[in-house]
Amino acid sequence: MLFKHPEILYFLALLIIPILVHLFQLQKFVKTPFTNVAFLQKLTAQTRKSSQLKKWLILITRMLIFIAIIFAFSQPYFSKNTIDKKQHIFLYLDNSLSTNTKGEKGNLLQNSIQEIKENISDNNTFSLLTNSHFYKNKTAIELKKIILKTKHTAKNLKLFDILLKIENQKSNKTNTSYKNILISDFQNINKYKKQEFTNVKQPVSFIKLKATQKNNLSIDSVFVNDFDSSNFTLNISIKNQGEAKSNIPVALFNQKKLVSKQSFSIEKNTEKTIQFTTQNKGDFSGKILLDFNDTFRFDNSFYFTLNRNQKINTLSIGKSSKFLSKIYTKKEFNFSNFSTQNINYNTISKQQLIILNEIEKIPTTLQKSLLSFSENGGHLVIIPNSNSQIKSYNTLFRNLNIGKINSKKKDSLKITKIHYKHPFFKDVFSKNSTNFQSPFVTSYFSTTFKNNTTILSFQNNKAFIKQINNKYGKTYWFSSPISLKTSNFSNSPLIVPIFYNFGKYSLQHSKLFFTIGQENQIDIVTSLKKNIVLSIKNSKNSFIPMQKTHQTKVSLFTKTNPLVADFYYVTNNTDTLKTIAFNYSKNESLLQFLDLKEIVKTNKNIRISSSIQEVLKDFEKKNKVQWLWKWFLALAIVSLLVEILILKFFKP
Repeated sequence: MLFKHPEILYFLALLIIPILVHLFQLQKFVKTPFTNVAFLQKLTAQTRKSSQLKKWLILITRMLIFIAIIFAFSQPYFSKNTIDKKQHIFLYLDNSLSTNTKGEKGNLLQNSIQEIKENISDNNTFSLLTNSHFYKNKTAIELKKIILKTKHTAKNLKLFDILLKIENQKSNKTNTSYKNILISDFQNINKYKKQEFTNVKQPVSFIKLKATQKNNLSIDSVFVNDFDSSNFTLNISIKNQGEAKSNIPVALFNQKKLVSKQSFSIEKNTEKTIQFTTQNKGDFSGKILLDFNDTFRFDNSFYFTLNRNQKINTLSIGKSSKFLSKIYTKKEFNFSNFSTQNINYNTISKQQLIILNEIEKIPTTLQKSLLSFSENGGHLVIIPNSNSQIKSYNTLFRNLNIGKINSKKKDSLKITKIHYKHPFFKDVFSKNSTNFQSPFVTSYFSTTFKNNTTILSFQNNKAFIKQINNKYGKTYWFSSPISLKTSNFSNSPLIVPIFYNFGKYSLQHSKLFFTIGQENQIDIVTSLKKNIVLSIKNSKNSFIPMQKTHQTKVSLFTKTNPLVADFYYVTNNTDTLKTIAFNYSKNESLLQFLDLKEIVKTNKNIRISSSIQEVLKDFEKKNKVQWLWKWFLALAIVSLLVEILILKFFKP
């Protein structure tokens, strides 16, 4: 038994007063004459015994009255928590796209919202975390208003980040009783392992939402063949999770206009590529639509755009190399080559990529132009000459603020290591190669560079090609000349993807589509006036993305926006510069979920439940306060009545 006001119990010490009064009370006896002394003695003995009993009964009843009143005012109760300890419920409600499906009682998210609304207690405070918002310390009334406005979102939270917020909640408050509830389908898109949950310190209830359907069709990606011809072929990769399906309709639209339609069949748990061949009439804003009722509907549509990309301006200064003209073809690049004596300096500012191809000495005028080119976001590739004047190179490097050349070293080294994690090799190799023929060099330059990453390395782990980043553009450095006199690298298969990606990454063309929630870079070839920014918008929303303005282009960066799959338009005020498409991440379509039973085996603080109502009611039951002051008040009244009856009817 606990007390809300235990200090009142000190008044129990005052009970000594009625005890003293009853024990030492002096009564005056009235003398009555009697003729028979024997009768008087017998009557006196009987009266004294009855009077003594009556006094003890009255003492007991009065003691009970005082004790009951004191206990009633101290407000006793039964509960597992003290009354001054606040009750706080931390709720995580998963509103990701995967909860926008049907369960046994209807839509998973909407049903969860309804159960929370109906079962939360007004006596608690709440913190609500969704994938898009975090609401702290809300009352039940405030929480009900908030959850009714909760909608599905393409944003996702990692489970570890949610558990970390739970820990932070506890550290920020004292004298508070916590209940932590996670409501989710626990889609395992981050490939969690059960061993990763052994460090959960606070008790957490996992409530798993389950969809009734176990089959799903999704459009995984698209790619195009022969876009520059009179007709182009659109390849659609479709993924099937679950049983085999047949006669599934799929349609291709250009904006809202139906272009073509067909049906297909697909085997159990497989992927299939479907092709549409259509007439090439220039830019194409395509939408693919699957007409099929499955677990997730959001992945039954897919957006893409086909734009005639602007060619990348590429300039080589120095030695003429045949392999460059073969890599930088007229289809994708505007390639030109000049010696240091006949450079047209007016064209440098119009380039996206400049290659310094084995120049012995970099003229001062060229250095100034290259510095301006780099500051405006241009990408620079530097290949030294065997007889390079280190001083002139270091002057350029100092102006670019990237580092310096230390010395030249003669040593025959093989190029043995490919750094596969570098973005250059993202779509080059299907797997890591271990048996490729290693090219070699006979000399190299020792360097010290800032903010650099390695693309290729020698056998001694020294870098052969480095990417040096500055706040404007990128500089790529070859540690050795690549002419046949000093190296056979120009005959290596690696030279094609390396130099092609130098050009490709100097101007990020608009892709067929971009993925929501990922870091995307979109380069728009345009020149903006000062304080002018570009916007991205569709028919319902618009936002201003992060952007860098260069002399010949503007680089846009998106991640947190947009959140809805659709066509979007890059605009400068009222002018539309480019149409782009965004789609949801394909991970959202996976029917892969955490096995919570296995997780519970590794951590006793995790409890599994299938009912939101059950968890909330159980929490209320465990923390319910049973007040006892009414019983003590009733005891005081009963004791008072007993005393009155004793005084009235008990006559000694």
